[in-house]
Amino acid sequence: MKVLIVYAHHEAQSFNAALLARSVEVLTASGHEVRISDLYAMGFDPVATAQDFRERRFPERLQYDREQKHNYQRDALSDDISGEIEKLFWCDMLILQFPLWWFSVPAIMKGWIDRVFVNGAVYGGGRRYDTGGLADRRAMVVTSTAAYPDMCATDGLVGALDVILWPIQNGALAYAGCKVLPPFVSWSVNFVDKATRRRYLDEYAARLRQIETTEPMFFHSLQDFGPNWRLKPDVTAQTVGQGKPASA
Repeated sequence: MKVLIVYAHHEAQSFNAALLARSVEVLTASGHEVRISDLYAMGFDPVATAQDFRERRFPERLQYDREQKHNYQRDALSDDISGEIEKLFWCDMLILQFPLWWFSVPAIMKGWIDRVFVNGAVYGGGRRYDTGGLADRRAMVVTSTAAYPDMCATDGLVGALDVILWPIQNGALAYAGCKVLPPFVSWSVNFVDKATRRRYLDEYAARLRQIETTEPMFFHSLQDFGPNWRLKPDVTAQTVGQGKPASA
């Protein structure tokens, strides 16, 4: 497989850096081809502006998503966006790796999604979920947190992990058409000992060796929804976003 890792951590001595190094080692040894977008090292600009476009369809005011589509169709996006889109469509497997900050991705990764998940390429024209522009690709969230596992239980202090990750796993990856694998989470990394960190690295390596065969998580397809954009009466909600109780 061709694997793109989009990586967002500012510290070269971090545990995330160790996870990244192990992933490259394991994936390469397994015969996969790996490319990395190290956003901090690249100095990736997360801010969406008019400078992202060499042409303007609506010069009187910036309609960002519509200009994305216009410029993508005319090969007129800024070079940094075009380069990341090339990587995105090159890959068979997309890994988003980041520390969990304020229930979400760091700003630099959110900006990467905003600028690179381009209207007309990744979504738009009725393409979403199973018909999205990244259909048939696999994807996985790899994240670390200072939280303890019980804090992210259904009745935990901060709420269930699948609810926390819903905007990323559903709102970006599944919406764009990816088959989303269960996330890999390193818990309470600030507080565990070296042996536990080594165990996390080994567990991550084991997960990566199975990326071609791991069963993706379920997300409702377009055919499950009626013309009112709601689940059809005979379809039972199977995700937390559509009303299924969060898992423990």
